[in-house]
Amino acid sequence: MLAAAAASAGDWIKLFDGKTLNGWSVHSGKATYSVENGVILGTAVLGSPNSFLCTEKEFGDFTLEFEVKVDPELNSGVQFRSQIPREPLALKVEVKGKEVERKIPADRVYGYQVEIATSKTGNSGNVYDEARRAVFLDDFSNRPKARAAFKDGKWNKYRVECKGDSIKTWVNGAAAADFKDATTLRGIIGLQVHQVPKDKFKAYQVRWRNIRIRELP
Repeated sequence: MLAAAAASAGDWIKLFDGKTLNGWSVHSGKATYSVENGVILGTAVLGSPNSFLCTEKEFGDFTLEFEVKVDPELNSGVQFRSQIPREPLALKVEVKGKEVERKIPADRVYGYQVEIATSKTGNSGNVYDEARRAVFLDDFSNRPKARAAFKDGKWNKYRVECKGDSIKTWVNGAAAADFKDATTLRGIIGLQVHQVPKDKFKAYQVRWRNIRIRELP
């Protein structure tokens, strides 16, 4: 059970106890998640779609912090305020001014995702709307500090702050995404292991540590 259950509002809560995956469950895919030396280790599995290790508890307004280290060949991300449907859904969403329908299978995690990618992409810290609008929700074209903040092959510290419709992120202390969106105001936290194409498959890995959250009043 998450330590969050016993913590009062405003306290920092450890979402990961450093030893077990209690309070978490895997959804959407078949990637494996284990604990090694105080680190959550996610490993890609051949033929698996995107996989997510998700909290059992939902959060609304909060500050989330974590550290992540990912193999350069593996795109990743952390979901927040995201949803896990029990049955298939058909959502109507607006993408670039047009209404489109997204069909979401049962157990497919969808919603906000803070991007974890190589420094070359320049997208780390931006927020992608996973499986829903399927677009980045902020514009990094004129944010050179944000685009250069992520360090390949090293531990990177992330911070995500949600309050009402305001969503902000930081990567290694550099301000990254900063926008307003109220599509979802509450949901789970999820750690993504991205799908790897069969013709390029290796058991790529991503690691997380020091995952904590502080709920805001």
